[in-house]
Amino acid sequence: MQQLLADQLGHILKINYTPKRIISLVPSQTELLFDLGLEKQLVGITKFCEHPKSIFKSKEKIGGTKQLNFTKIEALRPDLIIANKEENVKEQVEYLKKKYPVYVSQVSNLEEAKKMIHSIGIITRTIEKAEDIILRITNSFATIPTNTKQDVLYLIWKEPYMTIGGDTFISDMLDKAGFRNVFCNSNRYPSISLAAIQKLEVDFVFLSSEPFPFKEKHIEEIQKICPKSIILLVKGDLFSWYGSRLLKMPDYFRKLNG
Repeated sequence: MQQLLADQLGHILKINYTPKRIISLVPSQTELLFDLGLEKQLVGITKFCEHPKSIFKSKEKIGGTKQLNFTKIEALRPDLIIANKEENVKEQVEYLKKKYPVYVSQVSNLEEAKKMIHSIGIITRTIEKAEDIILRITNSFATIPTNTKQDVLYLIWKEPYMTIGGDTFISDMLDKAGFRNVFCNSNRYPSISLAAIQKLEVDFVFLSSEPFPFKEKHIEEIQKICPKSIILLVKGDLFSWYGSRLLKMPDYFRKLNG
């Protein structure tokens, strides 16, 4: 029986089979596929799909999230490709759509993440496992105390310094964790100068481990201009990965907000 399912861009996928050769173009969704029990069906991943380690070591790498190797993809003969609007290049995804069923996610908040997990559960015939993951995520996030909101500047890049706007998944995670993104009224990823950072006088400055790998040495630079702020290195994947890694986030958020 043919199944019709729309991805998060509204594109209709027509699939009348259980996918057996899946390629993931997104690290967080690669981990989700593993947690849905689809390790054997997963035949190709990107060089950034580092979790879980067993997948990273054993699966064929088809390039980076924005530099796909179409020759390798064709050789793997996928019957389903999982992509993301922001993490993958539109023209490359459109090219793949001409040849293969491609599910494209668009996730900017927790509810959209849960809808994505549900849809992938349907399309891969693992809906019971997907619904279990969603339920556990929902219950776990409900336990995070968010009575008080402390101001935070979340930095993702250096030279120039860049932060995150209110329309991003990271901003929604900050809100769920009990913080207020001081750039919540901005869009996407604004650049910010050191002088502007100094004027903010925020409670916290979070230096993310990805995409720019902030280290201990970067704390000193920010602390000099923000002497009253608490400067912390934070795990970027625990603010930006919107798959099954959501299960690990509430415990991490409680520790940060403790």
